[in-house]
Amino acid sequence: MIGLDGPTLAVAVIMQVDPGTEIEIGTTDGLLGGALGAALTTLVVGAILIAIAPDYTDRMMDDALADPFGVFLYGIASLLGIGLLTLLLVVTIVGIVVAIPLFLLAYLVWAIGGAIAYLAIADRLVGRDDEWLTRLLVAAAISGALAVTGVGGILAICIGAAGFGAVLRNALE
Repeated sequence: MIGLDGPTLAVAVIMQVDPGTEIEIGTTDGLLGGALGAALTTLVVGAILIAIAPDYTDRMMDDALADPFGVFLYGIASLLGIGLLTLLLVVTIVGIVVAIPLFLLAYLVWAIGGAIAYLAIADRLVGRDDEWLTRLLVAAAISGALAVTGVGGILAICIGAAGFGAVLRNALE
């Protein structure tokens, strides 16, 4: 059985394949794995936030919903600044010692901010009358659904940047 899609067909035509060899090349596994990873990250980080700091989570969700464009711009500018700073630190070789913890901290804040942003969207969709579990499951479903599509990936980055900006702006003010 040979299952090929897109550019991999050209590679298979160039390769000589024995008739009994099974080849399965596709992007479906990567998309589904990415979607599952995004949904689980939102689910786990969101559950931890709700369990440890429900008031903080509510406050950050309110901030993200009150000024979505402002926190998005703050998040994008912060991401660019942190990325540039990390790059400069890595180039200096000595700065790698600082760049690695900075990157890990930024990734942690990104995960927290992304979960908060998805929870805020879920809050708008299902309302606050529902339990946290309903909002958390809807947030995870949105995160996973966006990760499956290419355009959704761009939107997911924007949503994550807004949450990142809300968390970072709150921490720095």
